[in-house]
Amino acid sequence: MRNLARVLGFDVAAPIAAIAALLAIGVVLGWPLWWVSVCSMLCLLIVQGIIVNFVLYRRDSVTVGTDDEGPGLRLAIVALATVAVVAAIVVGYTRWTLPDEAFTRDSAEVVRIATAVSEATATFTPANPTSSIDTAASFMVPERADAFKGQFGKAASDLAKKNISATAQTISAGLEALGPEAASVAVVMRGTQNQPGQQPSSAVLALRVGLAKQDDRWVVLDIRPINAR
Repeated sequence: MRNLARVLGFDVAAPIAAIAALLAIGVVLGWPLWWVSVCSMLCLLIVQGIIVNFVLYRRDSVTVGTDDEGPGLRLAIVALATVAVVAAIVVGYTRWTLPDEAFTRDSAEVVRIATAVSEATATFTPANPTSSIDTAASFMVPERADAFKGQFGKAASDLAKKNISATAQTISAGLEALGPEAASVAVVMRGTQNQPGQQPSSAVLALRVGLAKQDDRWVVLDIRPINAR
């Protein structure tokens, strides 16, 4: 029973684990040409070792796992198999897990920013006409923020004179595209406008918000109506 366990552990499990780890690294990397060569060579060496081990067993009735005079060789086999498995885990974590986490984090962040800036552009109070403009501008790149303030400043002044107020509530917001340095988010809102002496009017507003990543921070580059041509 002791010899069987050693055969299964050192002669069977260790080489299979090493080969599986090497193949897993190839899958994660997408099998680049250099890894095809490296993996083929390493797997060939492992298979050759298995064949030699089998030949020795047929000749001497002893294997690497059952040879009491070869503890150092068994330790080396386990160490190499462990290195291969750990390497596969590290490569999988850095190539799959970390990018997935970054994508999830950036997706939530750009949708949050796009929602906030979209609602701010469609919100206005006569008592503080520049509040929503400043809020929206705080999410933008400086050059875009200055242009935005200049563009909507006069409109805010005209609305304040007419005592018109407006509010917006997001109905839906979805990610259209996301890359390492750029993103696009579609935001659908219900806007309500109130004017003294008139019934409140409502409309559905759809905006496309373009964002860019600068200094590890997402900022707004552009805001456009989705139906604009």
